[in-house]
Amino acid sequence: MFFLTGFMGTGKTTISKALREILSCDVIDMDREIERMERMSIPEIFVQKGETWFRQCETSFLEGLKKREGAIVSCGGGVPLRRENVKTMRACGIVVLLTASPETIYERVKDNHDRPLLEQNKTPEHIGELLKEREPYYREAADLEVVTDQKSADEIAIEIKKLLDSSKAV
Repeated sequence: MFFLTGFMGTGKTTISKALREILSCDVIDMDREIERMERMSIPEIFVQKGETWFRQCETSFLEGLKKREGAIVSCGGGVPLRRENVKTMRACGIVVLLTASPETIYERVKDNHDRPLLEQNKTPEHIGELLKEREPYYREAADLEVVTDQKSADEIAIEIKKLLDSSKAV
């Protein structure tokens, strides 16, 4: 099993779908699964139950994956911020960090309203500040890193496959 991590808008969901074609693995989109289990959207969870509740849902979801094998997990952007999440991901497989510049992320998320942490301040500057805060957590959790700026999902998926092959992870 391996986990795609990184800031919102780095391509985790899109790239997991491209990887499914190359690796013939199941894809688990953590945010969609949490929405299904909670019967509400991520923004609704943040408003009605709060960010702390949502982060606990992520942790509980990861715990439930411990016995699963052979899947690609597209994680929420905040998953690596909790040490217990990193420990669980590492115990279950390989952690792949997807990165992009604040400008690229802004272009990818500017018309999206499902990002509660950006909704009130969706600028490249604010994204850069959040990235700077989260970067140490992302890097500490990652086994592999792939830059997604100016690349197609297929190009990134092929790059990840090569990295996985060279690390003998597959």
